[in-house]
Amino acid sequence: MKAFAKLKEHSLSDSKVQKQVETLQSYISEHFYPCDMEILSGLGQMYIADNRFTAFIDKTAGQGTASFVSSAIAEYVKNNG
Repeated sequence: MKAFAKLKEHSLSDSKVQKQVETLQSYISEHFYPCDMEILSGLGQMYIADNRFTAFIDKTAGQGTASFVSSAIAEYVKNNG
């Protein structure tokens, strides 16, 4: 998530931001479970809907990161789903 924090000043459609979402999706698929677009979208929503996730992400990577990641994932799914 710290990689996303470094990109918060970029637009959601910026290629660096979108590449980071792709990297996150690949990481989840390789290390945990197959992460298709539906699952990725759900994770993005959970990052802001569940206060535990929001608090952890923001504590780890900086205030506002959870919201940024959620929005970046939504943009990625919209463009690639």
